[in-house]
Order: sequence, then C-alpha cells, then structure tokens
Amino acid sequence: MLVRDLIEAHKADLTPAERRLVPYIKDDSLAIELKSITKLAEAADVSTPTVIRFARKLGFDGFPDMQNAIRTELAERIKQPLAKFETKLGAEHERHIVNRFTMHVVENVNRTMNQLDYELFDRVAALLADTDNKIYLRGGKISQASAFHFFNHLQIIRPNVSMLGASPSVWPQTLLDMDDRSVLILFDIRRYEQELERLASLASSQGAKIVLFTDQWGSPIEGIADHCFRAMVEAPSSWDSTIAINLLVEAMIAQIQILSPDKSSKRIREMENMIGVTEIFRKA
Repeated sequence: MLVRDLIEAHKADLTPAERRLVPYIKDDSLAIELKSITKLAEAADVSTPTVIRFARKLGFDGFPDMQNAIRTELAERIKQPLAKFETKLGAEHERHIVNRFTMHVVENVNRTMNQLDYELFDRVAALLADTDNKIYLRGGKISQASAFHFFNHLQIIRPNVSMLGASPSVWPQTLLDMDDRSVLILFDIRRYEQELERLASLASSQGAKIVLFTDQWGSPIEGIADHCFRAMVEAPSSWDSTIAINLLVEAMIAQIQILSPDKSSKRIREMENMIGVTEIFRKA
C-alpha cells in the first residue's frame, strides 16, 4: 500500500501533532525524501519522537523505513520513459511483446477492479447523467486521448459537454462560466501536470465538482478532487498504459446510458437526423 493510502487508513488514529506531518509527506514527498528526521520535525513544528511514532502508526519500523518507502514511490512516479524501457530490455526476447503486454494489461485491469469503489462509480455516473450539469473535460499530454474518448461519447448521449482547449491561455473564458452545476473531468497520470492541478483549483473555487482519473500513485489533484478513480498503468513499454482507465471510462458511458435511456436514445436519433441533413451540404 502507498504511504498516502496508509495515512488515509490510519487518519483517525493520528494525534494533532502527528497530523501536522501529513502535508509534508502526502503533498510534498520530494521534500521529505531530502530531509533528515530533525529537519522534518522542525518543518512541521513537532518533536522527533512524534515523527517516529507517526511512522510506526503507519506500520513502518521507524523513520528510515518510511523514508525508503517514499523514495521508492518517488522513483516510480518520476521515472523517465527511456529509463522504464531500459529496465525491461533484459527480458526482451523471453516472450513476444504482444503476450507480455497483454499479461500486464490483464493484471492492470484486475487490480483496478479489485480496488474500485462501486458506490463511488454509481454516484459519479448519476452526476454525469444529470443533464442539468455542464460537463468539461481535459487531460494531459498522454491522457488527453482518454479525455477525448470520454468527450466524444458523452456529447453523443447528452448535451452541455465541452472539451477545454489545449492552450491554458483559453481556459479563463471557460472557467468564468463554471458554477455549482458544473463538473470538470480531468485525466492526470505520471508525470503529473501542474497546469491541470491549477485548472482543478480554479474550477473548484468556482463551485465546480472535480472528477479525477489517475494512476495507482495518485495525481496531486486528488487533494482537490471531489471524486477520484485510480487505475493501474504499468506496462512493458516506454509508456504507461491507459487501457484500465479507458475501461472505467467506457463502463461509465454504459452506466450513464442505462440511467437515461430515453434521453440518450432521443439525442442519438436527433443527431443521426442532423448528420443526414448536413450530408447535403457536404455533397454540395
């Protein structure tokens, strides 16, 4: 289990002094990775025994054990694509890439489904099925493909769905229109993108609800998001796999249609008619 997940699991057991350590560990892991126990204690304004007790409550033998776990997580989060590829070269000829990739994807899907909160899934589907809500989407450099996939289906089955432009310079106009009937869906996997975190913060300040799709380590946007889905992304490739994320997306699309069968069917028929009409202009 990740350190941030251990914190959530033991949150109720933490003393007020121990809770002061949480921001330095959960939201600023790079800082703690470079700190000694003394410097960490000073930064959080707690005693060194408090740091040790905190680590032990999470299940670690002490501060060094917790620090090593954080270092390992950080190494996975910031691993460059080339470095990922090089770690796999030794086994390149053991099995064909198609089979190895398939095995990883199946494992990713199984692990994603094992940790899925089905009640959360249903709540988000209901939120997105409500046509009184305006939906906005955006992803990162790699995850934008998943965002567009979701957008392409949502706009077919319901109105008021928009994809934010690629340039952050055009986002303020859209942010001005967001309110408590808005939902911003974001896709952010490692290496996490600060522009998306800033977008989430601004949208939230406007009253919008934030739905996040991220990887197993968790984007920093989790601290802002109202609803979050984690999916496994590791693959025998230079790049992370978004197949498990897309599975959640397509299942969500199916559930939205189930919740609003008449409205979605009516919209699809109207769209097909519109396509038929616009064909006249294409041929002209």
